[in-house]
Amino acid sequence: MAEDATAGANPLLSGLPDEIVTWEILVRLDPKSVLRCRAVRRDWRRVTSTRRFLLANHSRQPTLPIFDTGKFIGRVHYRIILTFDHRAANNTWRNKGLNLTARLDKGFHPVASCDGLLVLSKYNRTASGTCLSICNPATREHAFLGPPWDFKLLGMYSHRPTGEYRLLLKRWSFTGCLDSPKDRIGFYVFTLGSNQTPRYIGWPETASWCIHVPVMVRDCLHWYPTFYLGGRGYLSESKPVIVFDTIAESLRQMRAPIVPTDSYIFEMDGTLGIHNHNRDTQVMDIWVLQNYEREIWDFKYHIKLPFTEMSTFGGSDEHWDVDVVSRDGDLLFLVSFGRCLLHVAN
Repeated sequence: MAEDATAGANPLLSGLPDEIVTWEILVRLDPKSVLRCRAVRRDWRRVTSTRRFLLANHSRQPTLPIFDTGKFIGRVHYRIILTFDHRAANNTWRNKGLNLTARLDKGFHPVASCDGLLVLSKYNRTASGTCLSICNPATREHAFLGPPWDFKLLGMYSHRPTGEYRLLLKRWSFTGCLDSPKDRIGFYVFTLGSNQTPRYIGWPETASWCIHVPVMVRDCLHWYPTFYLGGRGYLSESKPVIVFDTIAESLRQMRAPIVPTDSYIFEMDGTLGIHNHNRDTQVMDIWVLQNYEREIWDFKYHIKLPFTEMSTFGGSDEHWDVDVVSRDGDLLFLVSFGRCLLHVAN
């Protein structure tokens, strides 16, 4: 590749070919070690800065849940980005495994991630819009994504045919001439690194929904809406999974199981799962998509959360929330309980 053809005159490590040093040694380092080695030599920084290297290094890292929280350090309020590594949590009932990923100004909020990259938002009061920036915590590099926008960010993805990173955006209201595509309400795609304005792709009938973080499966982003307006604008109890095909740049609906309102979608072993937690019975129910093409779901788990044991940490069963993560064939329940984050493995 062109970016690898800039090798220096001096070897990266005496006695070993640069190919071995780069693709058998450096690529195996954890992100923190990569960051440190970049400060050792300019040549090491050069080879660890290419997109090919960063993607290869990222592919060797575990996929970890991301959390953000506020914290005062001295008199300054920061936004703290944490990742949770369940492999470090050798005691099920202790919130070990939390690792500091980034420390940001309190005005920033993480809104999307892809391949180890984070998209951050910050509201600009002067311009009455949201400023987006992208950062790579592994290299501590960041860049702004243009002037303030009046868009809502729905998701970030890698466009496989071109290798570009793209953002899916939604505009809620008209901002100018109704006949101008750049001012219409609807959906837009923005390519990172381009100097172009977001590209309008339409206003589908499936637009009246409220969503959370999407799940990427089979080159498609998937959302399970918190509420959905069916035909004629009526609130629908039967909600579909909303699907955005990142190749065709089109939206469609997928059949979903009939589940209670407080339900969320997640990725599970290359397919989709939907979990629901009942706050009264303290029970988790989980459905798994068994056949993607035929849209067949299976009720898979009915799990009673151990609140008696968790209550010993001082939390209140009236204020709790839970996320489900699938790792290595197991289900991990990350329970926000009072001021504690507890990890429960099934």
